[in-house]
Amino acid sequence: MMEAVKDYTVHIDSKKRVTLRGAAYQYYNVKEYKNGCIILEPRELTVPESVSAKTLSVMDRAIANFRKGDVSEAVDLSDF
Repeated sequence: MMEAVKDYTVHIDSKKRVTLRGAAYQYYNVKEYKNGCIILEPRELTVPESVSAKTLSVMDRAIANFRKGDVSEAVDLSDF
């Protein structure tokens, strides 16, 4: 079993939030279990370095279809 680095009690505020003291990360993935345990796993959101080859291929096909006139019907946005 891992040894705890920090051990403290928190409370939920009026908006159902918990504050983490000295949190090392800005984003966490939360897993909540039926037995009441909550696991927080740190997440680092990064900007991808480039667009993938698969995405570029799909975009190329979409533009080729557009130029051929192979497009769907116009979407009516008048209700918005």
